[in-house]
Amino acid sequence: MAERIGQRIAARRRARRMTQADLAREAHVSLAMIKGCERGVRSPGPSTLEAIASALGLDASRLDPSYVGTGRRVHAALPAISATIAGYELALDPVGRPLGQLRSDIETAVGWRLAAQYGLIAAQVPKLLGDALAHLHATSGPHIEEAARLVVAAARTADAVAYKFGAHDLSARLIDVMRWAAGHSEAPDLSACVAYVRAETFLAARAYRRGHLALEQALDVGPTPNTARSTATLGALHMRTAVVAARAGSAEAAHDHLNAARTLAQGLPEAVYLGTSFGPSSVRIHEVAVSVSLGGGHIGRALDIAREWSPGPEIPAERRSGFWIEVARARLWSGNPDGAFNCLKEARKQAPQHVREHPWAREDIGKILRLKRAPDESLTSYAEWIGVT
Repeated sequence: MAERIGQRIAARRRARRMTQADLAREAHVSLAMIKGCERGVRSPGPSTLEAIASALGLDASRLDPSYVGTGRRVHAALPAISATIAGYELALDPVGRPLGQLRSDIETAVGWRLAAQYGLIAAQVPKLLGDALAHLHATSGPHIEEAARLVVAAARTADAVAYKFGAHDLSARLIDVMRWAAGHSEAPDLSACVAYVRAETFLAARAYRRGHLALEQALDVGPTPNTARSTATLGALHMRTAVVAARAGSAEAAHDHLNAARTLAQGLPEAVYLGTSFGPSSVRIHEVAVSVSLGGGHIGRALDIAREWSPGPEIPAERRSGFWIEVARARLWSGNPDGAFNCLKEARKQAPQHVREHPWAREDIGKILRLKRAPDESLTSYAEWIGVT
């Protein structure tokens, strides 16, 4: 079995013109693991298999037909995450790993989140979050800010699987942990980062007007843009506010915030700041999101952007995937189901785990199936993969 899995990995990697080092980097696993798998001397565990498959742009079952699925493994991990944050404000456990190792492991986990590697997160994040909380409880003085940042980053990584897999109550509790941790720090950029994530609560509940108000209040006390990180954090908060304002039906406010984000992005390299990608490309992606959220006569702008531009490798995989899901919806609304399906196929190439759990992707595939009287094999296969049929 390991040999056959390795052969499939190698064949797909070569088809995508990736080196073994390229695959290791994209999958966030060691080069030795990739080499061992391809030679058939190592058998990847479920989380590693998912990571490799995601980097290759396919579902893990294509590499191992016996694979049981990311969703089952993530849902099995959710109770452990919940238990970790029960009484999070109470000091209980000793610090489980040295600070340097904790810092490195959380940085790795943030990379998994940005690459939509939900299986890897599910396997590691309960213990990682517990260690971050223990470190914050054990820290005082000038090191408290870093300890708070580590808890926010770990809780946000856990929130990625909770929110994406529909555990919205757990997601809201994790955001409470982030707000509590940020309260230990006097850093406005950390509070702004938490406000950015908190918008998920309003998006999940479709409480757009209240979410818009909460984000406006966060911007009122946001960081002064005098460093690259504070500028990017403020810009990201404007981007998120633009989308929520658009969902609330306030086109003027949405465009005002989008323009503010665009101004802050000028001269700033596209990069990940405090766990959020920001820069000119991210602003353009959010312009598409705003246009789709506003709907109606605004859809044309999303289509115009997609004709002229698409995100490159400077953008994390999950956000690239999100761009194509938004454009798919715009193309479907404009009467182009074939174009919408092509976008969803591209989204799957970028981050399969993200697409499979995205409600818009499932909803739009269902609509495309209904519109196509005789769906082709690829559409039927996609619908089965995403769980529509």
